[in-house]
Amino acid sequence: MRFWPGGANIWESTVSSGGRTPHVGISAYGEPARWGPWDRPAALVPMDYPEAVAAAGGIPVLLPPLPGIEEAISRLDALVLSGGGDIDPAAYGADPHPLTERVYPGRDRAERALLGAALTAGLPVLAICRGLQILNVSRGGTLQQHLPDSGGHRAGPGTFGTHQVRVAPGSRLASLLGPPDDGGELRLDVPTAHHQAIGRLGAGLVATAWAADGTIEAVEPAPAARAEFLIAVQWHPEQGTDPRLFRALIRFARERPDWKPVPAEPLDSPA
Repeated sequence: MRFWPGGANIWESTVSSGGRTPHVGISAYGEPARWGPWDRPAALVPMDYPEAVAAAGGIPVLLPPLPGIEEAISRLDALVLSGGGDIDPAAYGADPHPLTERVYPGRDRAERALLGAALTAGLPVLAICRGLQILNVSRGGTLQQHLPDSGGHRAGPGTFGTHQVRVAPGSRLASLLGPPDDGGELRLDVPTAHHQAIGRLGAGLVATAWAADGTIEAVEPAPAARAEFLIAVQWHPEQGTDPRLFRALIRFARERPDWKPVPAEPLDSPA
């Protein structure tokens, strides 16, 4: 639990933040899973995501990839689009690459609906890895279906690697993850595990970070639309030790004009 020192729980975080507890939806996987003697289809997400949201001061809410799940957006204050398998290439007019894997079109549709509903409602959105790709495809962009193994983007099955990214000066991402070094550049070492990346950039998006090989590692809305909080990164901040993107998501959720904090009470509190 990288962001949760001392094992503090959600209720303690709520008290320390004055009862201001944004509810943050996290898009969940829908995949086969095993627990105990069971081997069944499951709605799941690695614990790093809800732990990161909770540590930043939010209440994590898992959103299974079901038709109509976007109706939950009216009950939420922010959205995290999580990582996972590859997007169906048909969504951006391509044939599948031989190494395209774990394609679940139902999840693609559910997450695109969640994203559209969240942006229409003005919710802040943090899109991670696959989430960045969902955003790009939703805006008419395309994906590179398999990156060269030499690029350092994927350490191996079931593991995370690390590589450096260069962040664009003047971007919202730079304002969240700065300051730059003495030479005016902002470079970060980030946790990574992906074999696909943005091909053609989607409409209304600008690239704001790049790997050494030129792979786009982050996007956000063009400056004219930057009033909304929409940050998408190809890396995995929930796997690192830098909580600033999650903290920014919670901060923007609290700063929404219609944000109405409700003090929380534990179920066993005295009447």
